[in-house]
Amino acid sequence: MKKAINIWSFPGDWELEKKVQTAAEAGFEGFEPDLSDDGPLGMKSTAAEVRQVGRLIRSHGLEVTSLATGLYWGANAASEFAKNRNAAARILRRQIETAARLETDTILVVPGAVGADFIPGAEEVPYDLAWQRAGELISNALPLAQKHGITIGIENVWNKFLLSPLEMKLFVDQFSDKQVGVYFDVGNALANGYPEHWIQILGKRIRRVHVKDYRRAVGSVDGFVDLLSGDVNWPGVVAALREIRYTGWCAAEMIPPVPFYKHSPQTLIHNTARAMDGIFAM
Repeated sequence: MKKAINIWSFPGDWELEKKVQTAAEAGFEGFEPDLSDDGPLGMKSTAAEVRQVGRLIRSHGLEVTSLATGLYWGANAASEFAKNRNAAARILRRQIETAARLETDTILVVPGAVGADFIPGAEEVPYDLAWQRAGELISNALPLAQKHGITIGIENVWNKFLLSPLEMKLFVDQFSDKQVGVYFDVGNALANGYPEHWIQILGKRIRRVHVKDYRRAVGSVDGFVDLLSGDVNWPGVVAALREIRYTGWCAAEMIPPVPFYKHSPQTLIHNTARAMDGIFAM
């Protein structure tokens, strides 16, 4: 397994080069940027600008492991409103095109939400309609993903949708296409399940892994904590990943270091790298 880190683990006011350099100094091999409204990769970024981001990351000896985005939280692909569904479709198309220009092969996708407790006033969507509309989102984007060789990685997130590994398996398998897989998040699975069970059931469908830790007793988004300080059964997770012969990227997705590491945010990055070394050695 290969060690990477997601861009959200760094202070938002840091320049991209500082984030990448710090990741390299901490010993990471890969870096996961995101498509955002205000970052170096945006919906309106030119092809040249995107390729420059890829060159910057690689200039520090890191690989571009995948492309994340948080934009789906503002554009629910399962929404009752066509404007929201259309916005999600544009985001997905842009992710595919951007990933191809970055010379990476996987994107993180939230295919829709039934609801989201951490978003005030979030729309509530009937589960069956969310399933239908999420399926349409992926089906419509598949030809473009196939053209560019990009895997659409469906992530298990706190969207009240695809709540079990059996559902995730069924959702992915309906497309019968190698360009649709799972972007598995270890910490996200802990709120209502066991990540090692997800890994065993999903098997080769897992194309990328996010690692973070969580304390169940907190019961909210405030429960995410530093690696090895939560309730994740890391020996079980690592054993399950080895059982399915997963050798790909594991990207740390940490809570923002400010305010918890406000006097030395780079310490979180180095601590995370050391924790991942310990996890991989289990």
